[in-house]
Amino acid sequence: MSLARSIGSATAVGRVRNHNEDGLIANDRSGIFAVADGMGGHRGGEVASKTALEALEKALKGGTPIGNAVVIANRAVYDRSSKNNDLHGMGTTLTAGIFDRAGKCTIAHVGDSRAYLVRNKALKRITTDHSLMAELIAAGQLTEAEAEVDPRRSMITRALGLDPTVEVDLQDLETLGGDRVMFCSDGLTSMMRDPAIVAVLNEEPEPQLAAQRLIDEANKAGGVDNITVVIVDLAQGDDSETAQTENTSRRRWFRRQA
Repeated sequence: MSLARSIGSATAVGRVRNHNEDGLIANDRSGIFAVADGMGGHRGGEVASKTALEALEKALKGGTPIGNAVVIANRAVYDRSSKNNDLHGMGTTLTAGIFDRAGKCTIAHVGDSRAYLVRNKALKRITTDHSLMAELIAAGQLTEAEAEVDPRRSMITRALGLDPTVEVDLQDLETLGGDRVMFCSDGLTSMMRDPAIVAVLNEEPEPQLAAQRLIDEANKAGGVDNITVVIVDLAQGDDSETAQTENTSRRRWFRRQA
């Protein structure tokens, strides 16, 4: 039995920044979904996220396993940064998943963008932030509440493009009909806590509307950073239903923002 997918995606500059350094992939036909949050100034951040996503998608479509594809994306950002003084030091987070039609998803993660699973209305964070705050919380030196207001909360400890090699976190996720998987940049999670996020995800069944509503709520809360959301809904379906979903999503849901 296959799992049919419904997709929603949205990105916004926020209320403080004047440009968007985030990027996304939401490609139902290939099963590739990703969020990247670039850094390195106006040009550098945008170039870093776009370069990483393009390299990732090309490698995955060529059959490269997702962990190796992220390593290739890292090298692409690093090489481009090394060859252009204006882009020196640019980098990007990357949280990506590749789904098969049976519902298995492999998630690769570097940085503090996140992946979440909603199952039976409960929210579970799939990824662990590569950030100073996460390390201090794990060491018992800060509480979650203290980390939310700490001035160092935006400091990440791992990103693509800063070194020629990168360590990639990998996880396999077996999804079920009724599951909802969300990828997002920290522009969402810095403005909304998990209870507020899951409330929206549970209240809005249509994934595109849910993605846009999360963006709107993050902007209402301050919108201090770029905000990007990709939502993948899984539903039980036979092969004919899956094929119909593929055809519909091919027309309606593919979007990349860089």
